[in-house]
Amino acid sequence: MSGGKDAKIMDSRTERKPDGKSGAERRSAGKIMWSLIGLVKPLLHIMALAILLGTAGYLCAIFLTILAGKALLYGLSAAGGPLAEAGLLAGGAASGAARACFIVLIVLAVARGLLHYAEQYCNHFIAFKLLAIIRHQVFAALRRLCPAKLEGRDKGNLISIITTDIELLEVFYAHTISPVAIAVLTCGIMTVFIGSHHVLAGALALLGYVTVGLLIPLWNGKKGGSRGMEYRMKFGELNSFVLDSLRGLDETLQYGQGEVREAQMLERSNLLAGDQRELGRLEGNQRAVTNLAILVFSFGMLFLSLWLYSRGEMDFAGLLTSTIAMMGSFGPAVALSSLSNNLNQTLASGERVLSILEEQPLVEEIPEGAGADWNGAAHFTGAEAERVTFAYEDETILKDFSLSMEPGKIIGIHGASGSGKSTLLKLLMRFWDVQAGSVRVSGEDVRRIPTGRLRDAESYVTQETHLFHDSIANNIAVGKPGASREEIVAAAKKASVHEFIAKLPKGYDTEVGELGDTLSGGEKQRIGIARAFLHDAPFLLMDEPTSNLDSLNEGIILKSLREESAERTVVLVSHRSSTMNVADVVHEMETGRVS
Repeated sequence: MSGGKDAKIMDSRTERKPDGKSGAERRSAGKIMWSLIGLVKPLLHIMALAILLGTAGYLCAIFLTILAGKALLYGLSAAGGPLAEAGLLAGGAASGAARACFIVLIVLAVARGLLHYAEQYCNHFIAFKLLAIIRHQVFAALRRLCPAKLEGRDKGNLISIITTDIELLEVFYAHTISPVAIAVLTCGIMTVFIGSHHVLAGALALLGYVTVGLLIPLWNGKKGGSRGMEYRMKFGELNSFVLDSLRGLDETLQYGQGEVREAQMLERSNLLAGDQRELGRLEGNQRAVTNLAILVFSFGMLFLSLWLYSRGEMDFAGLLTSTIAMMGSFGPAVALSSLSNNLNQTLASGERVLSILEEQPLVEEIPEGAGADWNGAAHFTGAEAERVTFAYEDETILKDFSLSMEPGKIIGIHGASGSGKSTLLKLLMRFWDVQAGSVRVSGEDVRRIPTGRLRDAESYVTQETHLFHDSIANNIAVGKPGASREEIVAAAKKASVHEFIAKLPKGYDTEVGELGDTLSGGEKQRIGIARAFLHDAPFLLMDEPTSNLDSLNEGIILKSLREESAERTVVLVSHRSSTMNVADVVHEMETGRVS
């Protein structure tokens, strides 16, 4: 266990799955959908409009065929012949009714197109608006969970949740919620309409709609629900593997592991493709069963109507209308049935997103205005850990640990890897909370200090400096947003990195590349130190700040720390004895105790 990585021990053992829940804890499809629907509240009025437009559009499409049948019937009545009495109108009246039907058909056709466009516009407006809201909420949740819940977390899966999982929710919001409501309304209206000709016809229609729109999707969803989650999980794992392979490309080439990584990637891709094929097979099966059910119920309505007509319980107009209405009204139910083809993956994505949104942080931040009235950034009086006990799961790192840090001094903490040095700094930053005892800064328990004020009073230099894909100036300015170029240069000089930056073709405007991989470890570390100097906090925490530096640059950095210590308190963590030479007092740590 290394001092800088001790926080990851717990995460590697207790980290929840990327979907946020174990298999036993996974919520049902209904609960997932209900939770996702709850996010629509700000846009309910637009959703209601989309449902009304969609229902009206489907009814226009259905009655196109029904009126076409009516027009044919009236045409036969006007022409005379054996079916003349079927239209129930004679002569000129039947001919006028036929013309009226054709006019209404044109109106319905135009209305169908306009209504469908308006419904789709509303649905997609809702979908993309909600995706932006959800993405914002997910980033806010990740901000709330870090760093305790995110250290050691599978970054590829997190990226998959933030990108593809959220994008898949577009299917739910644009093509699921309103289609369900539209199907229920449309099928209900058509059941009443067909039932007006005969109650048995209405009952058969209702049975057909329920079978196609509900029973078949439930049957298919039950078979493929776990497959959808497995697919999303493996997709996230493949993302992580690819990301890991790209980051380790130099080592892969150096040690001739290219073929091994390629074989592993191919194996993972094949497993993913296998799940995708299974999902495709389930989708094909559902389509086949759905089409068969539509045929059965359509011909069932025809035979039922013929039987009722032969018994004199339904006239010919009712026979024709009921049959045409049944055959032409499965559209909403089929749309509902088709949802389950992609719904397995969509619900799995929804579960993963909801789990991130609902996950509780290990450390709750204290907002401004809550907690103690504290101003340690302006009046720093030192810090202390008193009888602190802290453990990651069952691994006790600090036990009954006490340490006082006087203001205006450089406090050196020396010890072997795994002795709890890095953990102490994270407790001072309140990345974690102690299980027993207390950590105080300027006389106040960090659990009562507003988090923003605490971080303003502290600068923290980690072992591994993360650089963003941006200019060097902007990377240093992370320590103080809005800092002037003069302030950035002054901080860089203190960190012994100004001369290096000045020699670059674009100077401080030079892009550092992804993860800062265009710079050496020592250069990145000095930029991280420059950030801390720019932050200009009275309490400076430095975790192995010179581990990647040569002796010359180490000396320059330590000299800057000595000069800065008159204005700030420095806690200097290192396992290197040479680094401790600058400290006013050195504490030796061993297995969570100090001497």
